[in-house]
Amino acid sequence: MSQVVLITGGSSGIGKSIGEFLTARGYRVYGTSRNPERVTGSAFPLLRMDVREEESVEQAVNSVVKEESRVDVLINNAGVGITGPLEEIPDEEVKNNFEINVFGPVRVIRSVLPHMREQGSGLIINVTSIAGYMGLPYRGVYSASKGALELITETLSMEIKKFGIQAVNVAPGDFATNIAAGRYHAPLKESSPYRETYGNTLQTMDEHVDSGSDPEQMARAVYAIIQSGSPRIHYKVGASMQKFSIVLKRILPDKVYERLLMNHYKL
Repeated sequence: MSQVVLITGGSSGIGKSIGEFLTARGYRVYGTSRNPERVTGSAFPLLRMDVREEESVEQAVNSVVKEESRVDVLINNAGVGITGPLEEIPDEEVKNNFEINVFGPVRVIRSVLPHMREQGSGLIINVTSIAGYMGLPYRGVYSASKGALELITETLSMEIKKFGIQAVNVAPGDFATNIAAGRYHAPLKESSPYRETYGNTLQTMDEHVDSGSDPEQMARAVYAIIQSGSPRIHYKVGASMQKFSIVLKRILPDKVYERLLMNHYKL
């Protein structure tokens, strides 16, 4: 019997690539989008879900269970970027980022877990970010939200193991997707004391996304995790230097690592 996969944020970018890759290999894939009616030509069904709304989450999960009687794999991919000096990002944007990147995945997990527990099996894959392993300049809120999801997954893995359910993180680096277009940017103000350094960092970040890897690399990594009988808790997918940056943080003195980051972002 084909496994049933639910992917949040499945209408574009990494989520779309994963969904297409798994569909081509015989999985029963369902994706979600806040506006599925705007998407044409999807290779798999798209359900309406806004991860910020509990009722919306419940309706989408229940639709899959009603159709398939189970959910074997949940891929929490829906997320949003945010940039800006911490001093200048409005509180409502910080809250919205955590609503989507942290509380949203938790809502979906809560909705799916009773069904996985009843069937005695399941796999939860949370898409985080290599940025979640370090505080990056002008990306502090994003790093914090993705880092929070990493730790939540570690906790979840221990709590649900006895039910035959597994939880893992997949942390991507920069991939060629439309994430930059949907990212909240704090305005680059003429009067801001951060204008020059923030502007340089924005340009660097956009260049990284534009020259990023093919999102199919993430799809292949997720496929390998699903196929694995005993997956690890943490996976990193991306350019070698981006993955190596996590190792450097672990072994270098704090101030040395900070200087490396500042030089990289031309601060």
